[in-house]
Amino acid sequence: MQHERLHVKHRGHEAMHAEMVLILIATLVVAQIVLVQWKQRHCRSYNMVTLLQMWVVPLYFTIKLYWWRFLSTWGMFSVITSYVIFRATRKPLSCRTPRMVYKWFLLIYKLSYAVGVIGYLAIMFTMFGFNVFFRIKAEDSMDVGVIMLFYGLYYGVMGRDFAEICSDYMASTIGRIFVDVDEEGIIEDTYQLSCNHILSLTMINRFHEFCIRGWCIVGKKQTCPYCNEKVDLKRMMNNPYP
Repeated sequence: MQHERLHVKHRGHEAMHAEMVLILIATLVVAQIVLVQWKQRHCRSYNMVTLLQMWVVPLYFTIKLYWWRFLSTWGMFSVITSYVIFRATRKPLSCRTPRMVYKWFLLIYKLSYAVGVIGYLAIMFTMFGFNVFFRIKAEDSMDVGVIMLFYGLYYGVMGRDFAEICSDYMASTIGRIFVDVDEEGIIEDTYQLSCNHILSLTMINRFHEFCIRGWCIVGKKQTCPYCNEKVDLKRMMNNPYP
């Protein structure tokens, strides 16, 4: 009798569950199509909204779950990055701003890369059982590896996106880029971007080392800031990340 009552009570739930699964799949498909179309048609707003969400949403969970370690690193990163963005969006643009932007985001790149690699190695060592040789519990070493890998990926992606925003603002502010060869201290560290620029023996489209590194590497730009020609980084520098 009790089994029959339960059967009668839950009658039709299978169909309801199937409908819920279909609705979930349809929602995911439609959302994916909308996101792809949004990115293709309005890439700038898409990048800004997704970056803002990735920047702000973790703050809610860190406060709610009392993740003070992540909150402290997030706070330091946010304060310094906000100041860098503030400097990069000023008009007129200071001559020292491109170097400062490049140095900060290069530091973020190196730190996030190193932390991510260490976290990945910690996970792999735990999976292969090397933690036993150091008398470390598998749970502890795996937690450290996952946390470090997350830190590296999160701040690496954040730094890349903010660097791109800063480089776009600086490019729109600078306009025509010009380096005076008579200016003291820059002749040895000046680069030209393309064959066309090298063949023309003029001073147009010449850049300081840190400027071109910051534009092409940190800002993920592979074109000349002025004429939009393709940039061959291997011809200019052997190691773009000094």
